[in-house]
Amino acid sequence: MNHLKGSQPTTAKLHGQAGFTLIEVLVSMVIFSFALLGLVALQARATQVSYDAEDRTRASLMADEAVTLMWEYSTVSLPTTQADAYTAWQKRVSTPTVSGLPNGAGTVTTDANSVTWITITWQPPSRTTSSQYLTQIQMPPSQ
Repeated sequence: MNHLKGSQPTTAKLHGQAGFTLIEVLVSMVIFSFALLGLVALQARATQVSYDAEDRTRASLMADEAVTLMWEYSTVSLPTTQADAYTAWQKRVSTPTVSGLPNGAGTVTTDANSVTWITITWQPPSRTTSSQYLTQIQMPPSQ
């Protein structure tokens, strides 16, 4: 049987390509592995950002609670005029089962222009630095 010249690969050509497909598969597996590792790292970062956002929301709620106390007592100087309410609020901020903030602390300061700064700080166990939520309010004059 005569074959057309060049229609069948020769044995030499087959030996030259031996293992080439295996190398292609290994390279594609390495690329896929890096992509998978990237997705895992992205998911871990997204989870961390979600926890940070949750803590910021809790800090905001605790700051709103301090503002509510100021409205209730019609004062901007909560620490000096309503010491019991201020101390109770600080205790709620520092209690993780109440505020939900790990290692939480809250302060209220008022300047000469009756501008009040409410600062909530906390430090998650997984971090070496603390986070801070700061809000500024100015109460309208009493009528």
